Parts: sequence; structure tokens; C-alpha cells
Amino acid sequence: MSQPVPDLEVLRAAILSGDPSRAMPALAGLREVAPAQAVPLLLLGLQQSTFMIRSLACAGLGQKRTEAGWDALVEALQGDDDANVRAEAANALASFGVERAWPLLSTAFAANTQWLVRCSILSALAEQPTMQAAWLLDLAQQAIACGDGTVRAGGAEILGRLVREGGEGASQARALLGGLQGDPDHRVVAVALNGLA
Repeated sequence: MSQPVPDLEVLRAAILSGDPSRAMPALAGLREVAPAQAVPLLLLGLQQSTFMIRSLACAGLGQKRTEAGWDALVEALQGDDDANVRAEAANALASFGVERAWPLLSTAFAANTQWLVRCSILSALAEQPTMQAAWLLDLAQQAIACGDGTVRAGGAEILGRLVREGGEGASQARALLGGLQGDPDHRVVAVALNGLA
């Protein structure tokens, strides 16, 4: 049995209410809606004041990929006041494909000192099988130079991937992991040792 098609006007009213208890289920309900109808409502979600609503709208735009959605996600990544929203925008942009997202996410990683955004970019890109080794190495080097231990650990995980894959950048990744064995954060040391195992 097919699901009934949601009433778009009811969803629109719920999203525009700004009330998370109404808007978030409405945004989630857009999963069943075609991108042409869903994206305008997701864009309305991005305009709401509650960060949870904006975050969920970003996630939806990553699922319903359109040019209007891409533009809105770029704007959210570069300009939203809330790190949760910027992190979700980064994740969503990665779903448009590594080739397109890499230049933007690399720049955002360098420009954004918030650990949540940086970790989101690390995980979104590290999971992509099509990421070039040179890009992974660049991202990992930026990450291990960060003052935040969680971000450094994420960088060390990427270095471990490069070592395991054994291709381009593996020897440099191994050397960088060796240097992380003296990191002041025990989580970074553990990831580095695991990457070298």
C-alpha cells in the first residue's frame, strides 16, 4: 500500500509556524515529496529562527538535491550563526558529490574554527570513496594542526585510511601518524597507533 501524499499547504503552515514541534515533523514528511515540491518548503525551513528547524532543512536539501538547494546550503555553510546548521549544511553539500563539494568544503574547513563544523566536514569527506588521496592528505594535515583534540583525532583517522589503502600519500600519512604518537590528547594517540597497526 502506498503512503498518502502529504498536504503541502498543511506542511507549509507547520514550517512557517516556527514551532519545532510542528515544523520538524513537517520537514521530515517531505521525504515522500518530489524535489520540485519539497525544496521550496525546505528553503522556508532554512529561514526559521530555531536552529533545529534550519538543521533539518539542510539535511532535507542534501536528500532532495537541486541547484536552488545547493545555493542555499552554500549560504548556510558560510553565513549561518549556528555551528549545528553549518555542520549539517556541510554534510548535505558533500552528498552532491566530492568533485563539486571539495573546493567549498576545503575552504570552509580552513575558515571555520568551530570543532563541530570541522568534524562534520572531516566525516562527510572521509566517508566518500571517490575522495582523491591528495585531498584526503591535505584535509588530514589541516586537521592535525588544529588545537582541538577531536578534530586532530579525525585527521588521524583519515591518515590511517591512507596508510591502509597503501596508495599515493601512504608513506607521508604513516610519517604524520608517527609524529602524533606524542600528542597530548590520548584519543589522538590511540587513533594514531591504530592507524599504524
